[in-house]
Amino acid sequence: MPQYEHVFLARQDLAQAQVDALAQQATEIVESNEGKVVKTENWGLRSLAYRIAKNRKAHYVMLNIDAPAGVVAELERQTAINEDVIRYMTVKVDTLESEPSVMMRKSDRGDRGDRGDRGPRGDRGDRGDRGDRGDRAPRGDRSSHED
Repeated sequence: MPQYEHVFLARQDLAQAQVDALAQQATEIVESNEGKVVKTENWGLRSLAYRIAKNRKAHYVMLNIDAPAGVVAELERQTAINEDVIRYMTVKVDTLESEPSVMMRKSDRGDRGDRGDRGPRGDRGDRGDRGDRGDRAPRGDRSSHED
């Protein structure tokens, strides 16, 4: 059977129990139509890149699904009807990941000691004390119009 990743975003004002209930509803839709939800991941409440339906944050949930195409059509139809879901996306994948997704892995962002070949922050090159406008007179010495 084809395999899919289904991600939906639930409204920010929902409680975690309500988000879990939405994921359970999606699982029931898939399983009632001869499909199987292999894995469910709750990515938590995250900030959105832009406002969607007056929401600045959303609860992210991902389902790994092994089901026929008709099941996905029914799942998307039911998801679109639900007022608590503000966005969803289903993507067909070749293989489902058995390990945690990238969103669930611990990030190494906290270890940013290696900054590459940029040098120390205080290094301003050959610009001197005045920045890159060393050849200009101070503002007070300039006249407004010279003819």
